[in-house]
Amino acid sequence: MKRFIVPIILCVILLFIAIYIEPITNSIANVLENEPRIVIEPKNNYYRDYDFEFVEQTTDFIPYSYQGLLNIIYTMLNNGWEKFTFYCPEEYKDCLSDVKNISNDNVLLTHINNFVHPFNNFENIITSYYESGEVTIEISKLYSEEDINRINQEIDRLMKQLITKDMDNQTKIRTIHDYIINNTKYDTQRNETNSSPYHSNTAIGPLFEGYAICSGYADVMELFLERFGLKSFKVASSLHIWNSVYIDGAWKQIDLTWDDPITTTNEDYLYYKYFLVDASALSSLDTETNQHVFDKTVYLELK
Repeated sequence: MKRFIVPIILCVILLFIAIYIEPITNSIANVLENEPRIVIEPKNNYYRDYDFEFVEQTTDFIPYSYQGLLNIIYTMLNNGWEKFTFYCPEEYKDCLSDVKNISNDNVLLTHINNFVHPFNNFENIITSYYESGEVTIEISKLYSEEDINRINQEIDRLMKQLITKDMDNQTKIRTIHDYIINNTKYDTQRNETNSSPYHSNTAIGPLFEGYAICSGYADVMELFLERFGLKSFKVASSLHIWNSVYIDGAWKQIDLTWDDPITTTNEDYLYYKYFLVDASALSSLDTETNQHVFDKTVYLELK
C-alpha cells in the first residue's frame, strides 16, 4: 500500500503545479518587475466615443506626465467606473505630488467632470495615494440607477411627444429649449440659501419638479443633446454653467438659465438671446456680471 502513496502524492503536487504555476509565476514576475497588474473594467452605456482638446480617452494607465494623469481621470469618469487603481512609475518623479495637487483642486475636477455624460458625473470623488506609487480613485455618482431609469423614461416620452423625424438639429434643440423653459422656474431659494425642497441642481428638477438652477438646466439639455447624437459638453465659469454643442461645423453655446430670466413681477419669459451663439458673442452679451467668463486653457474648443 505504501508504494502507491508516493506516486499519488507526486501526482497531486504535479496537478497543483499545473493549475497554479501561471498565476504564481505572474505574481512573482509582477513583484520583480515592479509592474502591478491594472484591472480594466468594461465601459458603461454612457461612454462618449469622442475626445476633447483638454482631455482624451486613454488606454495607457501608466502615467508619465501631468497630462497623462488628467487623461486617466477623464477616462475613468467617461467609462463610468466607480473605482480604479493605477501606479506611478519611478520615471515620473513628480507623479504623487501631481496626484495630490489634482485631487485637491475641486475646480479642475469639476472641469473634467463637465466633459463626460451627466450620468457619469461624480457627486464626490476621493483619491488615495501611497509612497509605493499606488493611486486609487473612488467616486460617488450624482445620479443613482433609479434616477437614471426615471429620467430616461421621461426623455423617451418627451422625444416621442415633441420631436419629429423631419426636424433638423437646430429645430430639435430649440423645441427642447422652449419646453424646458416653459415648464421650469429658477430656484431662487437654492441660489440664495444653498437649500431647497427641489432637486433643482440636477435634471430631476426641471423634468419632474418644475424648478432648476443653472446646473439643472445644463444637465437636462445635455441629456437631450446626447439623444440627438451631437457632440457636447458643459462649460463652467466661477459662477455659472451652460452647454456647448457642435452643430453645423462649429461650437455653439446654449444658456437656458439666462433665456429663462427671473422677473420682479414673476412673469414668464422665453428668450433666444443665449441660444446657439458663439462663445465670444456670449461673453459680449454679459458685460455686467461676467458670469460667462470661462477658462480658455480648459475649454480649448471655444477659443
